[in-house]
Amino acid sequence: MKPTPVKLFDFSFSGASYKARLALSLLELTVEFESIDLMAWETRSDYFISKNPVAQIPLLELSDGTLLRESNAILTWLTEGTPLMPTNSVERAQVFQWMFFESSNIDKNLGRCRFMETYPDWKKMLPPGHLEMCAYLGEEALKVLDEHLRSKQYLVGERYTSADISVFAYVHCSEEGGFKLGDYPNVKAWCERVKDRPGHIPIDYQPY
Repeated sequence: MKPTPVKLFDFSFSGASYKARLALSLLELTVEFESIDLMAWETRSDYFISKNPVAQIPLLELSDGTLLRESNAILTWLTEGTPLMPTNSVERAQVFQWMFFESSNIDKNLGRCRFMETYPDWKKMLPPGHLEMCAYLGEEALKVLDEHLRSKQYLVGERYTSADISVFAYVHCSEEGGFKLGDYPNVKAWCERVKDRPGHIPIDYQPY
């Protein structure tokens, strides 16, 4: 029997955590939430590192004791066997393609710019020019996404999938990092479609 999700270790500001929170809401799955405060270095506590040696959130605990880390891995597991994960092998590969793109081009750039704008004291930890490079690469990622969505409603197979959840998490709030979604009309329209989905919750919704 497949285990069930029982607890999400979460930080409400995090787009990575939001992916899991949003998927749980869309799938109408109820779990316990435990807030882990990144700003208080709680991810570095002995308690949390004993559960996740990588010291990152989100972390999903399953009913059999398994602990899943990495947001896109959690998202894949949650949506497996649901309408959010295609069964067609090509479409599945395309979902993973967008998840990998999100991890390397969106999270690391749009997400980092948003974090540094919100918590500017952390900028001193970055090497010179790093944030400017993130901003440039973030714009390049938005250009790719906008072009892809020029003739598409959603990212894969013309239906809402876990790929949309993954990419939406940091893209929809990227203006908090200095990006202008108005410059990317196809991305902006797609964000509105995602927000209109049944079961959608905003990033600042806290279920605990």
